[in-house]
Amino acid sequence: MKKIIFLLFLIPLSTFGQNEKEINLPARHTVDFQYPSLTDGPYVFIKEDHFLKKSIKNGVVFSEKLGQDTFNTEYSPKPSTFNNVNKIVALSDIHGQYDLLIKLLINNKIIDEDLIWIFGEGHFVVVGDIFDRGDKVNEVLWFLYDLEIQAKKKGGFVHILLGNHEYMVFQNDLRYIHSKYHKTPFLLGIEYKELYGKNTVIGKWLRSKPTIIKINDIMFTHAGISREFFSSVNFDLDNINRDMRESIDLSIDEMVSNNFYNIYFGEKSLTWYRGYYYHDMTDKQLNKLLDKIEAKHIVVGHSSSDNVLEFYDNIVYCVDSSMKLGEYGEILLIKNNVFYRGTLSGQIIKL
Repeated sequence: MKKIIFLLFLIPLSTFGQNEKEINLPARHTVDFQYPSLTDGPYVFIKEDHFLKKSIKNGVVFSEKLGQDTFNTEYSPKPSTFNNVNKIVALSDIHGQYDLLIKLLINNKIIDEDLIWIFGEGHFVVVGDIFDRGDKVNEVLWFLYDLEIQAKKKGGFVHILLGNHEYMVFQNDLRYIHSKYHKTPFLLGIEYKELYGKNTVIGKWLRSKPTIIKINDIMFTHAGISREFFSSVNFDLDNINRDMRESIDLSIDEMVSNNFYNIYFGEKSLTWYRGYYYHDMTDKQLNKLLDKIEAKHIVVGHSSSDNVLEFYDNIVYCVDSSMKLGEYGEILLIKNNVFYRGTLSGQIIKL
């Protein structure tokens, strides 16, 4: 446990790489005595000829200018479809629970004790909802940012799907943020959503991410695919992901004016639908939908359970195992098209 806590403080620094160029020493600001114990960051802003890193330690704001080559911020959208993947692991609704996430991934041999990717050519899918509720959202984001780079070097892949809580933050809906994240923007003199704006490293990275992907014959999306959504759009994954990405910096008024908001962010949308949990489709209706989208399974999160569950006779898998509570979590492990639960202790149970 001590090792994990120590590494927590190293993660944000490790993402800057060996070529980090510090242009000037950190500028020390005065302590805000309202929040003397607040520690947070880094938040990295993209400037015209440098990066500006801001961190808070014990209520003190520190700023550093970093060289232009510190980050490669050309985050191009990746394909929406992947084939011939032999092993996949998925989870969702992390909600800022960094320590629990690390424990779960170590015990299930996705990373080692040094937070290094050991899942080989496997694919790791985060099925939405990194933001809100917990107090280590930024730590989770930087960890996944770094893990994505590691996985690519080993022939693997980390997929970050956007869920309803990502879009809520983009749209400045802050109902569920932890109290810590009211303090950080105050000290930095900006709004919370600007910490992940399009002119920040993590914000720009997130803006390249999809909302729905297909791996082999399995669809992954945060909430699910409803019949209403399918009938309202041209169901092409690349087009759907493009439309969702382009909506990130639109106002709600702009989206409401042409019914986009109702289709893409309403209760039947990819990020808000809960119908599978209430069996609002018959087996026949679901199988007909699956035939149309050329898939055999759907993996979703969004609605909390005690563990990974399956519905509709092993067609729908729900991977929101209530990590948001900070006490327990599970993964869905898929090896050669066989589905398993991976418990917090690392026990593998066939579904």
